[in-house]
Amino acid sequence: MGLTSRSLLLVMAAVAVVCVGLTLWLWPRFAGRGPRAMLGRLGAVVVTQLALVAALGLAVNANFQFYGSWHELLGLYDDAPGAVDKWGDGGAAGPAGDPSKGLVQASTPDGLDKVHGLPKGPPERAGKVESVRIVGKRTRAVDPAYVYLPPQYFQPQYARQRFPVIVALSGYPGGSFLLGQHLRLPQTAGGLIRSGRMQPTVIVMLRPTIAPPRDTQCVDVPGGPQAETFFARDLPDALRSHYRVGHDPGGWGVLGYSSGGSCALQLAMRHDRTYPTAAALSPDYKVSNDPTTGDLFGDGRDRARRRQEHDLMWRLRNLPAPRVNVLVGTSRTGEKNYPAAKAFLAAVGPPMKADAIVLDHGSHNFATWRRELPAALQWMDKRLTFPEDVVGSS
Repeated sequence: MGLTSRSLLLVMAAVAVVCVGLTLWLWPRFAGRGPRAMLGRLGAVVVTQLALVAALGLAVNANFQFYGSWHELLGLYDDAPGAVDKWGDGGAAGPAGDPSKGLVQASTPDGLDKVHGLPKGPPERAGKVESVRIVGKRTRAVDPAYVYLPPQYFQPQYARQRFPVIVALSGYPGGSFLLGQHLRLPQTAGGLIRSGRMQPTVIVMLRPTIAPPRDTQCVDVPGGPQAETFFARDLPDALRSHYRVGHDPGGWGVLGYSSGGSCALQLAMRHDRTYPTAAALSPDYKVSNDPTTGDLFGDGRDRARRRQEHDLMWRLRNLPAPRVNVLVGTSRTGEKNYPAAKAFLAAVGPPMKADAIVLDHGSHNFATWRRELPAALQWMDKRLTFPEDVVGSS
């Protein structure tokens, strides 16, 4: 049974109920003071507690999709790109990580069937959300994704038209499921497009790590996962090869929350010719090592330089400002990053431009990010140019 399967959750819940019942029934037999009675009481408490915690953990994970499989939970994807070969699909579409089988490959639902409120009806009226795997041409890394295609994508009058694209990154250790179910990104964008408050846009939803459960922070790790190359070069190439999205950078933006927001800022400021527009909700402004990341910067003489270049405040003080537009979402109270957001926004200078969504109160959670999302999408919409190139144009 899969880690997020309903059958496993029901079985574990039943085990927990049985353990509670057995503990209540057997407890009088463990009422003595001898070693056997004490061990019996201890064993009953431990087993019951473990069963309850396991059932609760499975329920939380099924709802938030922190870990999508047993392999992720057990840490069997610690290295990349070698780790991606564990994402195989039984040979139906070739081995995972093989670009010759296509840079965008059809995938299993990967939780998409559990997301509420997705478009229903004919795609030309409601749009469509696909579950795919993105394969890196250079890195050979694989990242599962949901792709929202607006209704216009399927309408005859747009048959040769390319569309702007927003790359949306979840926090860590989340994934595309959280962007759909809890941030409600495709549902919100779909409503804005239907009401004419947002131009038809393709939205690609991914997690920011390519080597789960390691948090790769969109960094090219020396001798390890090449996450920055994947998001800055492989992902755009893959999307352009498969979908009718614009070739000009003016039609490309990147959005994220939490560590996904940090990645959005990093990608825009380090790769302004790929992502000239970025919206970051509750981001950090520098990349640091922690127990989830491991060593991101290597051991060589360039270690200090690599660390500095992933510190956005250092970049603003010491490097030419990139020609990008960025949006930062934060809250005056309830979020720890408000002082850092103020300092970052104050340091931005031409040709870089920065705006902010500042709530009076908010926390580091989906309730806050859902409040910020409509304004963030409309802000991005005003800066993304609808592609002038069409399919078949030179």
